[in-house]
Amino acid sequence: MLILLGIALLIVLASPWNLIAFVVIVPLWFLELFAWNRTVKHRRPAAGADTLIDRDAVVIAPCYPRGHVRLDGEIWDARCDGGANVGESVRVVGRDGLTLIVV
Repeated sequence: MLILLGIALLIVLASPWNLIAFVVIVPLWFLELFAWNRTVKHRRPAAGADTLIDRDAVVIAPCYPRGHVRLDGEIWDARCDGGANVGESVRVVGRDGLTLIVV
């Protein structure tokens, strides 16, 4: 965002202020990129089936041992070795492909 401000000031301001503003903003832009990279680099991805582990789901088709659960408005295939009836709340403990393993 800062680089766009620098380019806009380069166009709008009169000389030599446009160059001074651009020279000040470019290092700030690099600092912004460096800070953004450091914060995002170690962040865990927030997508995919792995993010569903340790969450609660509701059974919508009986799981004896295979059925379906609803989690965040999505319907997933599920496997429950202990069995679960419709309407019961189950916890996702793992996954096998796109099949959630629930207890």
